[in-house]
Amino acid sequence: MQKVTIWLAPVILGSGFIWAVGLPAQEEASSDGPDYTNGTELQRPLDYREWTFLSSSLNLTYIDESGASESRPELFQNVFVNPSSYRSFMDSGQWPNETVFVLEIRRSSQEETLSAGGQFQSNLVALEAEVKDSRFSDGWAFYDFGVAGSLRDASPPLEGERVAGCIACHTDHTAVERTFVQFYPTLIEIARQKGTLKPGF
Repeated sequence: MQKVTIWLAPVILGSGFIWAVGLPAQEEASSDGPDYTNGTELQRPLDYREWTFLSSSLNLTYIDESGASESRPELFQNVFVNPSSYRSFMDSGQWPNETVFVLEIRRSSQEETLSAGGQFQSNLVALEAEVKDSRFSDGWAFYDFGVAGSLRDASPPLEGERVAGCIACHTDHTAVERTFVQFYPTLIEIARQKGTLKPGF
């Protein structure tokens, strides 16, 4: 951490003296982009819940509904993005390099609801991330921090079969670049205004 000096200096004002107090200089805000170990291993952002919240969905997964099981729990997916990238998108309709999305998956619950059929979010299930980084071959990388109770502090980028489904879906069905802006109600209109939506949206 940068050492900060507090100083006092006399300032002449009219016929008298006052003391001007130098307050601690604020350190330049650290980047809220990806924090890597070994170049590409993404550190799990511990403060992601303080980032910009984009949207929440229910059961919006890669699972084919034709193979869904009635016993499969319904899951909420919450999407957060680092604040500086959100502000950049609001200006340009595009995601800047080093954008980080965090996907938080939580169980749904109906216990103690105030209305019949109501659902709310409960326990954490898993945590994933997507990063826009020009150093990767296609400009994006996907990460899996694991399941609740045994989350990893860092994750290497997914490769091979583990990421094939992610890439296919994020290529064929997304509205802006590799992201599901069509499901982010605060951003879809921005993309329309900036002309950054893919054809068909």
